[in-house]
Amino acid sequence: MPSSRRRLPAPTAALLGTVLVLSACSGAPEPGAEGAPATTAPDRPWDEVLADADGQTVDLWMYGGDQQGNAYVDDVLAPAAADLGVTLRRVPVTDTADALNRVLSELQAGTDDGSVDLVWVNGENFASGQQAGAWLCDWTGQLPAMEFVDPEDPLLTSDFGTPVEGCEAPWHKAQFVLAYDSADVTDPPTSMTGLLDWIEANPGRFTYPAPPDFTGSAFLRQALYAVAGGPGEVPAEFDQGAFDEVAPQLFDRLAGLAPSLWRAGETYPRDLAALEELYAGDQVDMTMTYGPATLAQQVASGALPETTRVLPLEGGTLGNASFLAVPVNAADQAGALVVADLALSPEQQLAKADPAVWGQYPVVDLGRVPEDVRAGFAGLPASPAVPPFEELSRDADPELGAGWVVPLEDGWREAVLGAG
Repeated sequence: MPSSRRRLPAPTAALLGTVLVLSACSGAPEPGAEGAPATTAPDRPWDEVLADADGQTVDLWMYGGDQQGNAYVDDVLAPAAADLGVTLRRVPVTDTADALNRVLSELQAGTDDGSVDLVWVNGENFASGQQAGAWLCDWTGQLPAMEFVDPEDPLLTSDFGTPVEGCEAPWHKAQFVLAYDSADVTDPPTSMTGLLDWIEANPGRFTYPAPPDFTGSAFLRQALYAVAGGPGEVPAEFDQGAFDEVAPQLFDRLAGLAPSLWRAGETYPRDLAALEELYAGDQVDMTMTYGPATLAQQVASGALPETTRVLPLEGGTLGNASFLAVPVNAADQAGALVVADLALSPEQQLAKADPAVWGQYPVVDLGRVPEDVRAGFAGLPASPAVPPFEELSRDADPELGAGWVVPLEDGWREAVLGAG
């Protein structure tokens, strides 16, 4: 399951506006002002960070609907943190924006010992928090485990178009994929435009989650690239002129496809779980996910058909990364840095990559990790349903900037859902 939905709920938007515009009218100092929490971490030896972290309790706010992710944090990461003297406490949320809401509320109230120490985040929630000065910056360079990361990796230097700039530590990578039942689809499409044609030729056998569901929103962006002629035809940063030019093509194509969808496009699955139920029940022939490794686990467990296969698409698919961010007013900043470093360590990256544990793709460069860890990655079980990450991520499409997400979702709701 992806780390966050990109849409910014109304409460968050209101709080963001308050922090950016009205903070001078409240008792809370603006970020960076005298009396405000420091927005950058002090550069100090790692031994001092470890010493300060000893005995601290780190509250990690993260999406709580991923059972494997919950189990990994509780059963693998937390015990390893305890060995370093840090208590890791997982705080489940239904949407990552809930964590950002709390941070912004506490900043507005002038709280300098906030209840959020660490957040699993990416995309619009990171960008919105960055705009509000909510995230601690210039700290990831202190993490010893950053030596195992490729500093030129574009997925780790930019988060949906927002420069990372030391304001969040990488945690794992993801790749958007579509999957099909090879027992029912004997001649699968090989491109995104071919998929759209396949939908028309096979009425009732395809659907996608309704945006702003995270996976449904990703499907919109992937389809946008297809109808626009490729990623090179869509600027990464949101531009209203470009949106006005390319988005209507997308909405017209999807509105035209709607009668060929499951239930003739009169209704859409509310989320990925609902789509997976339709797929597992043979009501549709395809599903999709931004977490293909968990797809492999679902096939192995029997939750999805054993004949499930990832649909290889010419030109690649969307790729992104998830991160861990520290609020500027986190009460246990040193402990948060220690947990972020631990989560990035080659050993934890390997443990997390095991499909039986969580099945998340690593952010460490396997050419930089110790030989025994590299061997461990090579020994992870292969899945007939999902190709290796190196193959999945070949020619990966860059994610659009976070500014594209809400306009695309709102436009879809008006032009496609409203037209139905």
